Amino acid sequence: MPDIPRSETISTRQQTIATRARQAPDLSFTSLNHYIDLAWLHEAYRRTRKDGAPGVDGQTAAAYAEHLEENLRDLLDRAKSGRYHAPAVKRAYLPKGDGATPRPIGVPTFEDKLLQRAVVMVLEPIYEQDFLDCSYGFRPGRSAHQALEVWRDQLSSFGGGWVIELDVQRFFDTLDKAQLRTFLQRRVRDGVLLRLIGKWLNAGVLEDGAIWYPEAGTPQGGVASPLLANIFLHEVLDVWFEQDIKPRLKGRAVLIRYADDAVLGFSQEEDARRVLAVLPKRFGKYGLRLHPEKTRLIDFRKPREAGPSDSSASPRRQSFELLGFTHYWARSRRGFWVIKRKTATDRLSRAITRIGQWCRDHRHLPLSDQHRQLSLKLRGHYAYYGITGNAWMLARFLRAVQWRWRYGLNRRSQRRDWTWERFTRLLRARPLPPAIPVHSTWRYAANP
Repeated sequence: MPDIPRSETISTRQQTIATRARQAPDLSFTSLNHYIDLAWLHEAYRRTRKDGAPGVDGQTAAAYAEHLEENLRDLLDRAKSGRYHAPAVKRAYLPKGDGATPRPIGVPTFEDKLLQRAVVMVLEPIYEQDFLDCSYGFRPGRSAHQALEVWRDQLSSFGGGWVIELDVQRFFDTLDKAQLRTFLQRRVRDGVLLRLIGKWLNAGVLEDGAIWYPEAGTPQGGVASPLLANIFLHEVLDVWFEQDIKPRLKGRAVLIRYADDAVLGFSQEEDARRVLAVLPKRFGKYGLRLHPEKTRLIDFRKPREAGPSDSSASPRRQSFELLGFTHYWARSRRGFWVIKRKTATDRLSRAITRIGQWCRDHRHLPLSDQHRQLSLKLRGHYAYYGITGNAWMLARFLRAVQWRWRYGLNRRSQRRDWTWERFTRLLRARPLPPAIPVHSTWRYAANP
């Protein structure tokens, strides 16, 4: 087996691509596939998750690794020569928190995920130079918490205002493939890469034992899907709003987008209503539809100070959700109006339901194993929802976990001998992680 360059070498080659893209923002790259060699595939293999569900071929990551060198050489040859055939994507469904139609998820084969990862590693350095600061979803070095903090900072800076919650209806199912190819070719004209992407876009979907070929959309769940979605919405929404809309507005405005979820904030009501009126036309131009009920305008101005006889100055109860958090106005400890966030009700209910199901399914495990797994689940919940001001919702989740754990233990036999007194002794011996926020946003609390 030949020596394979370390990941640092691959990163250096990616930096070379990024530098060229940054120095020539109008350049269309015609030769990129030469970066994908055996070393590149080895790095793509290292970055690909090994614990995912197998695709239509049933091959696991462990089985693929048994003859890794041989498999990677064959994959490289087929990808470069055009003999690679994108396998059908197995369709699965995930429940949505609002009880609506379940979200379809694609499950590619492991080899397909590996090759998609290799192509993303080439394209990502190019488009990272083009993407705007308002985009946060599925980008290196960016996270949902950064999007939440920037959104809160920007909205607080002009005292709240009018907020548009933007929801694209079935985005991954209705994405126009022809428009996506047009957007791609503005920056990438490498025949090998475009051919591979075209094969993934046209791959069949296996569902209920039958394969069908959708005319639009890309399966949500593929490794390349987040990057392709960002490329599409970068052109449709981000560039349009920043370059065409903001210069025409009377007041200030801010856009934050995370994948296909977006919110727009305006300091002037007139600006917000004008943009809300034109948004459906803009998305309709590219074959997309906005959800008629979930896309809405919200009066989210800072509540006025109540005077002696001013009954109209009561706090507005308008709120909105973004990335699993409900945003609302409340008083800080120093008495200032600030934007606070709490776990969205549907997200909390969904998390509690999953915990209850886990306790029912695993009540036969030893107490030490149950405690370890529940502690991990709690820490995972705190890692995302554990922000300043949300401690009471964390505590609510912790109490729900304790209730469902005790209920599951009582279901292990007919005696129902897990009284609260006995369960309290168990918690003293095996305490669950306390509900303590892990993400600090203290700097906003002092801003009037």
